[in-house]
Amino acid sequence: MNIEWDKLGFEFMPTKSNIRFTYADGKWGEGRLCNSYEISINVAANCLHYGQAIFEGLKAFRGKDGKIRIFRPDENAKRLNSSAKRLCMPEFPVEKFIEAVKTLLQDNIEYVPPYGTGGSVYIRPVMFGTTPQIGVASSKEYELVIMAMPAGPYYKGGFKPVDAMSVTGFDRAAPHGTGTIKCAGNYAASLLPAKIAKENHCPVPLFLDPKTNEFVDEFGTSNFLAITKDGKYVTPASSSILPSITNKSLMQIAEDIGMTVERRPIHISELAEFAEVAACGTAVVITPIGRIFCGDQVFEYSKEVGANLQKLYDTITGIQYGEVADTHNWTVTL
Repeated sequence: MNIEWDKLGFEFMPTKSNIRFTYADGKWGEGRLCNSYEISINVAANCLHYGQAIFEGLKAFRGKDGKIRIFRPDENAKRLNSSAKRLCMPEFPVEKFIEAVKTLLQDNIEYVPPYGTGGSVYIRPVMFGTTPQIGVASSKEYELVIMAMPAGPYYKGGFKPVDAMSVTGFDRAAPHGTGTIKCAGNYAASLLPAKIAKENHCPVPLFLDPKTNEFVDEFGTSNFLAITKDGKYVTPASSSILPSITNKSLMQIAEDIGMTVERRPIHISELAEFAEVAACGTAVVITPIGRIFCGDQVFEYSKEVGANLQKLYDTITGIQYGEVADTHNWTVTL
Protein backbone atom coordinates (compact mmCIF):
# COMPACT_ATOMS: atom_id res chain seq x y z
CA MET A 1 0.00 0.00 0.00
CA ASN A 2 1.49 3.31 -1.11
CA ILE A 3 -0.96 6.18 -0.59
CA GLU A 4 -0.03 9.85 -0.89
CA TRP A 5 -2.27 10.99 1.95
CA ASP A 6 -1.97 14.71 1.25
CA LYS A 7 -3.03 14.21 -2.39
CA LEU A 8 -6.24 12.30 -1.78
CA GLY A 9 -9.29 13.27 -3.79
CA PHE A 10 -12.88 12.19 -3.38
CA GLU A 11 -13.04 9.01 -5.43
CA PHE A 12 -13.47 5.27 -5.09
CA MET A 13 -10.50 3.34 -3.77
CA PRO A 14 -10.68 -0.39 -3.02
CA THR A 15 -9.49 -1.20 0.50
CA LYS A 16 -8.94 -4.47 2.35
CA SER A 17 -12.62 -5.29 2.84
CA ASN A 18 -16.25 -4.30 2.84
CA ILE A 19 -18.96 -5.70 5.10
CA ARG A 20 -22.17 -7.26 3.77
CA PHE A 21 -25.54 -8.26 5.18
CA THR A 22 -28.33 -10.24 3.51
CA TYR A 23 -32.03 -9.82 4.23
CA ALA A 24 -34.09 -12.98 3.61
CA ASP A 25 -37.10 -14.68 5.18
CA GLY A 26 -38.03 -11.45 6.95
CA LYS A 27 -34.78 -10.84 8.83
CA TRP A 28 -31.23 -9.56 8.47
CA GLY A 29 -28.40 -12.05 8.67
CA GLU A 30 -25.03 -11.52 10.32
CA GLY A 31 -22.37 -9.39 8.68
CA ARG A 32 -19.53 -10.91 6.70
CA LEU A 33 -16.30 -9.18 5.72
CA CYS A 34 -15.56 -9.57 2.02
CA ASN A 35 -12.29 -8.88 0.21
CA SER A 36 -13.95 -8.70 -3.20
CA TYR A 37 -15.70 -5.59 -4.53
CA GLU A 38 -17.69 -7.55 -7.09
CA ILE A 39 -21.36 -8.54 -6.74
CA SER A 40 -23.47 -11.01 -8.69
CA ILE A 41 -27.18 -10.33 -9.14
CA ASN A 42 -29.90 -11.51 -11.48
CA VAL A 43 -30.56 -9.31 -14.53
CA ALA A 44 -34.18 -9.11 -13.34
CA ALA A 45 -33.17 -7.90 -9.86
CA ASN A 46 -35.63 -5.38 -8.46
CA CYS A 47 -32.99 -2.66 -8.00
CA LEU A 48 -32.13 -2.67 -11.71
CA HIS A 49 -35.70 -2.24 -12.90
CA TYR A 50 -37.56 -0.33 -10.21
CA GLY A 51 -34.77 1.52 -8.42
CA GLN A 52 -35.25 -0.07 -5.01
CA ALA A 53 -31.81 1.08 -3.86
CA ILE A 54 -30.63 3.60 -1.27
CA PHE A 55 -27.32 4.80 0.10
CA GLU A 56 -25.76 6.81 2.89
CA GLY A 57 -22.48 8.63 3.50
CA LEU A 58 -20.56 9.29 6.70
CA LYS A 59 -16.96 9.83 7.77
CA ALA A 60 -14.40 8.75 10.35
CA PHE A 61 -11.32 10.74 11.40
CA ARG A 62 -7.98 9.98 13.04
CA GLY A 63 -7.24 12.51 15.78
CA LYS A 64 -3.97 13.89 17.09
CA ASP A 65 -4.36 11.47 20.01
CA GLY A 66 -4.41 8.56 17.55
CA LYS A 67 -8.06 7.73 18.25
CA ILE A 68 -10.47 7.17 15.36
CA ARG A 69 -13.79 8.98 15.66
CA ILE A 70 -16.92 8.26 13.62
CA PHE A 71 -19.12 11.34 13.21
CA ARG A 72 -22.78 10.83 14.14
CA PRO A 73 -23.26 7.26 12.77
CA ASP A 74 -26.57 6.96 14.62
CA GLU A 75 -27.99 9.81 12.52
CA ASN A 76 -26.91 8.11 9.31
CA ALA A 77 -28.50 4.86 10.45
CA LYS A 78 -31.76 6.69 11.18
CA ARG A 79 -31.69 8.44 7.81
CA LEU A 80 -30.99 5.13 6.05
CA ASN A 81 -34.08 3.73 7.74
CA SER A 82 -36.12 6.78 6.73
CA SER A 83 -35.10 6.13 3.13
CA ALA A 84 -35.88 2.43 3.52
CA LYS A 85 -39.33 3.19 4.86
CA ARG A 86 -40.03 5.50 1.91
CA LEU A 87 -39.07 2.81 -0.61
CA CYS A 88 -40.75 -0.12 1.22
CA MET A 89 -37.42 -1.66 2.18
CA PRO A 90 -36.55 -3.31 5.51
CA GLU A 91 -35.07 -1.11 8.21
CA PHE A 92 -31.66 -1.97 9.63
CA PRO A 93 -31.12 -1.83 13.43
CA VAL A 94 -29.25 1.33 14.46
CA GLU A 95 -26.91 -0.38 16.93
CA LYS A 96 -26.16 -3.14 14.43
CA PHE A 97 -25.28 -0.44 11.87
CA ILE A 98 -22.86 1.27 14.27
CA GLU A 99 -21.18 -2.01 15.18
CA ALA A 100 -20.85 -2.90 11.49
CA VAL A 101 -19.12 0.41 10.78
CA LYS A 102 -16.75 -0.15 13.71
CA THR A 103 -15.95 -3.69 12.53
CA LEU A 104 -15.28 -2.43 9.01
CA LEU A 105 -13.00 0.37 10.19
CA GLN A 106 -11.05 -1.97 12.45
CA ASP A 107 -10.43 -4.30 9.52
CA ASN A 108 -9.31 -1.40 7.33
CA ILE A 109 -7.52 0.63 9.98
CA GLU A 110 -4.37 1.05 7.88
CA TYR A 111 -6.44 3.05 5.37
CA VAL A 112 -7.42 5.74 7.90
CA PRO A 113 -5.41 8.83 6.88
CA PRO A 114 -2.87 10.09 9.43
CA TYR A 115 -3.74 13.12 11.51
CA GLY A 116 -2.67 16.38 9.89
CA THR A 117 -3.10 15.28 6.28
CA GLY A 118 -6.64 16.66 6.02
CA GLY A 119 -7.93 13.25 4.99
CA SER A 120 -10.67 11.09 6.45
CA VAL A 121 -12.36 7.78 5.79
CA TYR A 122 -15.52 8.05 3.74
CA ILE A 123 -18.01 5.31 4.58
CA ARG A 124 -20.63 4.39 1.97
CA PRO A 125 -23.49 2.02 2.90
CA VAL A 126 -25.69 0.94 -0.01
CA MET A 127 -28.83 -1.22 0.21
CA PHE A 128 -30.56 -2.73 -2.81
CA GLY A 129 -33.32 -5.19 -3.69
CA THR A 130 -32.10 -8.42 -5.27
CA THR A 131 -35.28 -10.43 -5.94
CA PRO A 132 -35.70 -11.15 -9.67
CA GLN A 133 -39.13 -9.93 -10.74
CA ILE A 134 -40.86 -8.20 -13.61
CA GLY A 135 -44.06 -7.06 -11.89
CA VAL A 136 -43.92 -3.81 -9.93
CA ALA A 137 -43.54 -4.86 -6.29
CA SER A 138 -41.12 -4.67 -3.39
CA SER A 139 -38.18 -7.04 -3.38
CA LYS A 140 -38.29 -9.94 -0.94
CA GLU A 141 -34.51 -10.06 -0.47
CA TYR A 142 -31.93 -7.30 -0.04
CA GLU A 143 -28.21 -6.75 0.33
CA LEU A 144 -26.61 -4.06 2.50
CA VAL A 145 -22.97 -3.42 1.62
CA ILE A 146 -20.87 -0.95 3.62
CA MET A 147 -17.59 0.26 2.10
CA ALA A 148 -14.85 2.46 3.58
CA MET A 149 -12.11 4.32 1.72
CA PRO A 150 -9.68 7.16 2.38
CA ALA A 151 -10.84 10.49 0.97
CA GLY A 152 -9.72 14.07 0.59
CA PRO A 153 -11.66 17.21 -0.39
CA TYR A 154 -14.75 16.78 -2.60
CA TYR A 155 -13.89 19.88 -4.62
CA LYS A 156 -10.34 20.53 -5.78
CA GLY A 157 -8.71 23.26 -3.77
CA GLY A 158 -10.28 22.25 -0.48
CA PHE A 159 -11.77 24.92 1.77
CA LYS A 160 -11.88 27.71 -0.79
CA PRO A 161 -14.76 29.53 -2.54
CA VAL A 162 -16.18 27.96 -5.72
CA ASP A 163 -18.81 29.15 -8.19
CA ALA A 164 -22.39 27.92 -8.41
CA MET A 165 -25.09 28.16 -11.07
CA SER A 166 -28.83 28.03 -10.50
CA VAL A 167 -30.65 25.45 -12.60
CA THR A 168 -34.37 25.65 -13.36
CA GLY A 169 -36.92 23.31 -14.84
CA PHE A 170 -35.75 20.34 -12.79
CA ASP A 171 -37.70 18.73 -9.95
CA ARG A 172 -35.19 18.43 -7.12
CA ALA A 173 -37.75 16.38 -5.19
CA ALA A 174 -37.18 13.43 -7.50
CA PRO A 175 -33.93 12.19 -5.91
CA HIS A 176 -35.16 12.47 -2.35
CA GLY A 177 -38.82 11.50 -2.38
CA THR A 178 -41.78 13.75 -1.66
CA GLY A 179 -43.69 15.06 1.29
CA THR A 180 -42.28 14.77 4.79
CA ILE A 181 -40.42 11.47 4.22
CA LYS A 182 -37.12 11.97 2.38
CA CYS A 183 -35.14 9.32 0.52
CA ALA A 184 -31.36 9.61 0.49
CA GLY A 185 -30.54 7.85 -2.74
CA ASN A 186 -31.02 8.13 -6.00
CA TYR A 187 -29.11 11.07 -7.33
CA ALA A 188 -29.57 10.20 -11.00
CA ALA A 189 -32.08 13.03 -11.51
CA SER A 190 -29.38 15.53 -10.51
CA LEU A 191 -26.80 14.41 -13.10
CA LEU A 192 -28.11 16.42 -16.06
CA PRO A 193 -28.36 19.77 -14.23
CA ALA A 194 -24.90 19.13 -12.73
CA LYS A 195 -23.58 18.57 -16.27
CA ILE A 196 -25.17 21.84 -17.42
CA ALA A 197 -23.59 23.75 -14.55
CA LYS A 198 -20.14 22.29 -15.25
CA GLU A 199 -20.45 23.16 -18.93
CA ASN A 200 -20.85 26.74 -17.73
CA HIS A 201 -17.68 26.47 -15.63
CA CYS A 202 -19.54 26.10 -12.32
CA PRO A 203 -18.75 22.97 -10.31
CA VAL A 204 -21.88 23.38 -8.18
CA PRO A 205 -25.51 23.48 -9.40
CA LEU A 206 -28.04 25.29 -7.21
CA PHE A 207 -31.61 24.00 -7.35
CA LEU A 208 -34.58 26.32 -6.97
CA ASP A 209 -37.98 25.05 -5.88
CA PRO A 210 -39.64 23.05 -8.69
CA LYS A 211 -43.04 24.74 -8.34
CA THR A 212 -42.18 28.42 -8.75
CA ASN A 213 -38.41 28.57 -9.39
CA GLU A 214 -38.34 31.48 -6.96
CA PHE A 215 -37.03 29.91 -3.74
CA VAL A 216 -33.69 28.31 -2.97
CA ASP A 217 -33.76 24.56 -2.31
CA GLU A 218 -30.23 23.15 -2.14
CA PHE A 219 -27.01 22.57 -4.06
CA GLY A 220 -26.56 19.49 -6.20
CA THR A 221 -24.49 17.61 -3.63
CA SER A 222 -25.35 19.41 -0.42
CA ASN A 223 -27.54 21.77 1.56
CA PHE A 224 -27.53 25.55 1.21
CA LEU A 225 -26.60 27.85 4.08
CA ALA A 226 -26.05 31.58 4.21
CA ILE A 227 -24.85 34.14 6.73
CA THR A 228 -26.71 37.45 6.75
CA LYS A 229 -24.94 40.77 7.13
CA ASP A 230 -26.05 40.89 10.76
CA GLY A 231 -24.60 37.43 11.45
CA LYS A 232 -27.64 35.13 11.27
CA TYR A 233 -27.38 31.55 10.03
CA VAL A 234 -30.09 31.00 7.38
CA THR A 235 -30.96 27.73 5.63
CA PRO A 236 -34.00 26.72 3.51
CA ALA A 237 -37.11 25.05 4.85
CA SER A 238 -38.28 22.80 2.01
CA SER A 239 -39.97 19.41 1.68
CA SER A 240 -37.79 18.41 -1.28
CA ILE A 241 -34.27 18.70 0.12
CA LEU A 242 -32.09 16.13 1.82
CA PRO A 243 -32.19 16.33 5.64
CA SER A 244 -28.45 16.97 5.96
CA ILE A 245 -26.75 15.70 9.11
CA THR A 246 -23.94 18.20 8.55
CA ASN A 247 -26.40 21.09 8.29
CA LYS A 248 -28.21 19.85 11.38
CA SER A 249 -24.89 19.79 13.24
CA LEU A 250 -23.86 23.23 11.98
CA MET A 251 -27.17 24.76 13.09
CA GLN A 252 -26.51 23.46 16.60
CA ILE A 253 -22.92 24.75 16.51
CA ALA A 254 -24.15 28.14 15.31
CA GLU A 255 -26.52 28.35 18.25
CA ASP A 256 -23.76 27.23 20.61
CA ILE A 257 -21.54 30.14 19.53
CA GLY A 258 -24.36 32.67 19.85
CA MET A 259 -25.67 32.94 16.30
CA THR A 260 -29.37 33.21 15.52
CA VAL A 261 -30.51 30.32 13.32
CA GLU A 262 -33.39 30.69 10.87
CA ARG A 263 -34.76 27.77 8.87
CA ARG A 264 -37.24 29.26 6.44
CA PRO A 265 -38.05 29.79 2.74
CA ILE A 266 -35.34 31.83 1.03
CA HIS A 267 -36.40 33.89 -1.99
CA ILE A 268 -33.80 34.26 -4.74
CA SER A 269 -33.90 38.04 -4.26
CA GLU A 270 -32.21 37.48 -0.87
CA LEU A 271 -29.11 36.11 -2.56
CA ALA A 272 -27.99 39.70 -3.13
CA GLU A 273 -28.19 40.48 0.59
CA PHE A 274 -26.13 37.67 2.11
CA ALA A 275 -22.63 38.25 3.42
CA GLU A 276 -21.51 34.60 3.09
CA VAL A 277 -22.93 31.56 1.29
CA ALA A 278 -21.85 27.92 1.47
CA ALA A 279 -22.72 24.36 0.54
CA CYS A 280 -22.63 21.90 3.43
CA GLY A 281 -22.72 18.12 3.63
CA THR A 282 -20.78 15.01 4.62
CA ALA A 283 -18.55 15.00 1.54
CA VAL A 284 -18.05 18.76 1.15
CA VAL A 285 -18.17 19.64 4.90
CA ILE A 286 -18.48 23.39 4.26
CA THR A 287 -17.66 24.69 0.78
CA PRO A 288 -17.79 28.50 0.52
CA ILE A 289 -19.49 29.91 -2.58
CA GLY A 290 -17.74 32.79 -4.33
CA ARG A 291 -20.38 33.57 -6.97
CA ILE A 292 -23.85 32.39 -7.92
CA PHE A 293 -24.93 32.75 -11.54
CA CYS A 294 -28.72 33.04 -11.66
CA GLY A 295 -30.06 33.74 -15.14
CA ASP A 296 -28.74 37.17 -16.13
CA GLN A 297 -27.73 37.99 -12.56
CA VAL A 298 -24.45 37.30 -10.80
CA PHE A 299 -24.35 37.39 -7.01
CA GLU A 300 -20.81 37.87 -5.77
CA TYR A 301 -19.45 37.10 -2.32
CA SER A 302 -15.98 37.30 -0.87
CA LYS A 303 -13.11 35.65 -2.74
CA GLU A 304 -11.81 34.62 0.67
CA VAL A 305 -13.46 32.44 3.32
CA GLY A 306 -15.69 34.59 5.55
CA ALA A 307 -15.11 34.80 9.30
CA ASN A 308 -18.38 33.09 10.23
CA LEU A 309 -17.89 30.17 7.83
CA GLN A 310 -14.32 29.80 9.06
CA LYS A 311 -15.53 29.59 12.67
CA LEU A 312 -18.19 27.01 11.80
CA TYR A 313 -15.70 24.97 9.76
CA ASP A 314 -13.04 25.04 12.46
CA THR A 315 -15.57 23.97 15.08
CA ILE A 316 -17.15 21.04 13.23
CA THR A 317 -13.82 19.70 11.95
CA GLY A 318 -12.35 20.25 15.42
CA ILE A 319 -15.05 18.03 16.89
CA GLN A 320 -14.51 15.42 14.18
CA TYR A 321 -10.74 15.27 14.79
CA GLY A 322 -11.07 15.43 18.58
CA GLU A 323 -9.56 18.93 18.95
CA VAL A 324 -12.78 20.62 20.13
CA ALA A 325 -14.88 19.33 23.02
CA ASP A 326 -17.70 17.09 21.81
CA THR A 327 -20.32 18.52 24.15
CA HIS A 328 -23.21 16.87 22.29
CA ASN A 329 -21.63 13.38 22.20
CA TRP A 330 -21.74 13.24 18.41
CA THR A 331 -18.68 11.06 17.84
CA VAL A 332 -18.25 7.33 18.39
CA THR A 333 -14.67 6.32 19.17
CA LEU A 334 -13.29 3.14 17.66
